[in-house]
Amino acid sequence: MDISSTQKVAWENKLVKGFNTTDVALEFGFLTAEVSEVFTAWRKGLPDLGEELADVFLYLTAVAEMNGLDLESEVTRKIEKIERRTYERNEHGAQIRTSGD
Repeated sequence: MDISSTQKVAWENKLVKGFNTTDVALEFGFLTAEVSEVFTAWRKGLPDLGEELADVFLYLTAVAEMNGLDLESEVTRKIEKIERRTYERNEHGAQIRTSGD
């Protein structure tokens, strides 16, 4: 399933189940909580790491939908932007962008 299709299916599920579809700040709160859960699953080596990552993605698609964004188009645009960038390490070993926007 591609990102756009997943975004639509996840949104329809929220509508059918009566989940939040209007309060963007609340949805950001839920997304933040899910990021914490995935970190905990990773840190503790729990078997539900993949499921928790999926939850993060689904809440992210909801935030995109609530703001009228096609997440797939945004991801594609961002990847194209990143591919044009170049980096070099500075004297401290940090990657510093040298070109691209």
